[in-house]
Amino acid sequence: MNDSKNTPPPGSMAARADRHVLYQASVQDVEAEIDFIEETWASLRGEPATLLREDFCGTANTACEWVRRQPWHEAFGVDLDGAVLQWGRAHNLESLNPEQQARIRLIQGDVCEVRAELADIILAMNFSYFLFLTRDGLRRYFENVLAGLKDEGIFFLDAYGGYEAPMELEEPRDCGEFTYIWEQASFNPIDSLMTCLIHFEFPDGSRLDRAFSYHWRLWTLPEIQEILKESGFRQVDVYWEGTDEESNEGNGIYEPATMGDADPGWVCYVVAQP
Repeated sequence: MNDSKNTPPPGSMAARADRHVLYQASVQDVEAEIDFIEETWASLRGEPATLLREDFCGTANTACEWVRRQPWHEAFGVDLDGAVLQWGRAHNLESLNPEQQARIRLIQGDVCEVRAELADIILAMNFSYFLFLTRDGLRRYFENVLAGLKDEGIFFLDAYGGYEAPMELEEPRDCGEFTYIWEQASFNPIDSLMTCLIHFEFPDGSRLDRAFSYHWRLWTLPEIQEILKESGFRQVDVYWEGTDEESNEGNGIYEPATMGDADPGWVCYVVAQP
């Protein structure tokens, strides 16, 4: 979601920047994401996956990475925002060769209502499903995911939390040519609804404020697992990141776990099977 109230000065680095390029560079790591999906699928299933559906796909960056990996990989992405889908077509799909482009398509539609061929894999990444603010709304989405999966399909989600997750704060991160700023602008403990913002700052001092804004619910892992099971998923597992012994930071390796660390902030994967 874009908020253009704060317009940067004409000619500044912020005015010339493309927010989607900045987002893909600072937020997404589609190579690591597809690595995890392929490795987890291989450990759970005996034959290769073919069709991947990326819900809330935005610019379809992840779906494009999937079709690049193997000549039998196919993908479709679903998103409500036609303008963002068009940006993805013009920038990400156009970067694929013609044969790869023939194996991917984008659908403008509601992820709770989309009907298409059954997928081996469905993704809901970057906490996109947090946009559902009630249990009924989230359950309805999960039920549609289940209906869209093959019998041996797998649903992959990510989730975040930690004791800093509901705090009002700003977290800057140096991305080289710009600074990414994550802001948790407000949080209501009564209903767990919060507003989060993404800003970008540039070496010339200009800023792209509220490049993206989100009003969502901070869902907890117990809630997510419970609603997935209520929706009909047979098995739901949390994949927790391991810790590098030297740096004491995350090592990028996610494995099934029933115990996690009480960190100030964490990101994990949830893997649900029919």
